[in-house]
Amino acid sequence: MSGRWGPARRWGLARQLLVLQSCVIAATVAIGALVSVVTAHTDATASNSAQVLAIGETLAQAPGVVGALESADPSAVLEPQADAVQARTGTSFVVFMSPSGVRYTHPNTALIGQHFIGDITPAQHGRSFTETYTGTLGKSVRSVVPITDHGRIIGLVSVGLLVEQISAEASRQLPGLLAWAVLALVVGTAGSLLLTRRIRRQTLGLEPAEIARQYQHHEAMLHAVREGLLITDRTGHLVLANDEAHRLVGVSRNGTGQALRDALPDPALAQVLGDREPVSDQVCVAEGRVLLVSRSPAQLADRPIGVVTTLRDRTELRNALRELDTVRALADSLRAQAHESANRIQALVGLVELGRHDEAIELGTRTTSVAQQLSDQLLERVGEPALVALLLGKSAVAGERGVELLLAEDTALASADHLPTEALLTIVGNLLDNAVDAVAARGSGWVELALCAEPDGGLLVRVADNGPGIAAEHADEVFTAGWTTKPSSAPGGRGIGLALVRQTVNRLGGSIEVSNQDGAVFEIHLPAEPVS
Repeated sequence: MSGRWGPARRWGLARQLLVLQSCVIAATVAIGALVSVVTAHTDATASNSAQVLAIGETLAQAPGVVGALESADPSAVLEPQADAVQARTGTSFVVFMSPSGVRYTHPNTALIGQHFIGDITPAQHGRSFTETYTGTLGKSVRSVVPITDHGRIIGLVSVGLLVEQISAEASRQLPGLLAWAVLALVVGTAGSLLLTRRIRRQTLGLEPAEIARQYQHHEAMLHAVREGLLITDRTGHLVLANDEAHRLVGVSRNGTGQALRDALPDPALAQVLGDREPVSDQVCVAEGRVLLVSRSPAQLADRPIGVVTTLRDRTELRNALRELDTVRALADSLRAQAHESANRIQALVGLVELGRHDEAIELGTRTTSVAQQLSDQLLERVGEPALVALLLGKSAVAGERGVELLLAEDTALASADHLPTEALLTIVGNLLDNAVDAVAARGSGWVELALCAEPDGGLLVRVADNGPGIAAEHADEVFTAGWTTKPSSAPGGRGIGLALVRQTVNRLGGSIEVSNQDGAVFEIHLPAEPVS
């Protein structure tokens, strides 16, 4: 049994579909042909029933029939007439009879004078009828019609057609029906063959098991890969997004089939990702993350079918690099301060050895008061410990680079509990870094920070410097991810800080104003009740 059915089980999908469709078409054609034959036979029977009834009613009203029935020998007059009608109409028999059913005519003259076989009661009561009945000549479709004279029934006439004659007439239609059936079978088989070839092309010749296996591998790979993947078709509609893409850019889970701008929550991000030009490692900021976007067209048989976009998360690497830069700057600052402290200690030791104790005390006091002054100001006027720690570190780094970090006189922030600490650190830290970079590029200068609580409960963050400022034509571009006037040496490029600032401010429902006054001035207004 297994040897017999084994090869069939190994048939390809296309062959199985061809055989199955051919069987279905053959069965359909056979059923259709059978129904057609039965219908033809039924129609022929109904048609002949109407025909023999019409002939009988015509004969019942024919001239001379009434006179012949009332004559002394009705058979002599009616028999020739019955034979002539039978010959002209192709009927099997025409029988005239008395009201009681005694035959006056019959194709078999030996039966003339005998009683008609069958029920003629309806005709004896004046009603014409047809029936299928087996008489002396065989099974036939016949009509029985009363013949009246001034309302009085004086005789009956029966006209019939043998069933075998009707069947023969229907059988003459069989060749045509069979020809149509064969034609339908050929056309259906040809259509099945074309459909099979189309399916083979669309499935690239793969069988169901191979398709299922590749689909499983495809799903496993999409879920396991650590890069975001977005695939759009030629019209820009989303075809596929893996789990990492959902996590990185927040693409809608049911976004498949939608336009990319509708599937992504951020319109600006949708515009960047919806571009169809090939790019490699383009910097993009989304949901507080630094992403590298690579995009390339997808082709099949040299025909474009869509665009494949990959997203790599470089947020952690970017943060690590920033922390490394900070640590390096702090290390450089500590080395410089160590040298400076060594010089001051040597001076103090020299003054002590010279016996000039008052001058030694004055030098030591002045040295410690300068370092303590900023710390005291921050602790007194900024109530957020994390911000104080950040500003102390930024002050040391700025001082090492020849930049003085100042605290504006109107700075007064008792508390910022209504705002996320991480968001404040991102905004203040990046603004200060950007300002220090701009001033340090000129050699020296100052950066001023103001943190003020506004009357409506919001927060004003203002960072000003005496650097080169921002050209009016670049006022909007400075917040674009990847835009920078400084050389790029870090993986993922520069131009990320201000983009993160804008995204954070937008997420909190705030606003940013950029102007020039001795240098660049950034003012950020954060609401009392942030959006998120």
